[in-house]
Amino acid sequence: MSTDFSSLKRPRHPMPEFVKRALNDRGLMGAYEERPAYQQNDYIGWINQARRQETKEKRLARMLDELKAGGVYMNMKHAASRKQ
Repeated sequence: MSTDFSSLKRPRHPMPEFVKRALNDRGLMGAYEERPAYQQNDYIGWINQARRQETKEKRLARMLDELKAGGVYMNMKHAASRKQ
């Protein structure tokens, strides 16, 4: 699936290798790619914004948990991503 990032109003954040590796290792790349472009970009920006590696890893874990569970985005209900 190719996500269209052309309508983003914020700068696009490149995905760090450790995030890509974690998504692939957990089998969640598909769930990530199914999310709208703004969510993908927000998750990456939020993770990268952290100064400490410990905080980056904590945020990454939260993103992975939300993708696995479905129905939640940034700790808010997100019906469009709910798992069937």
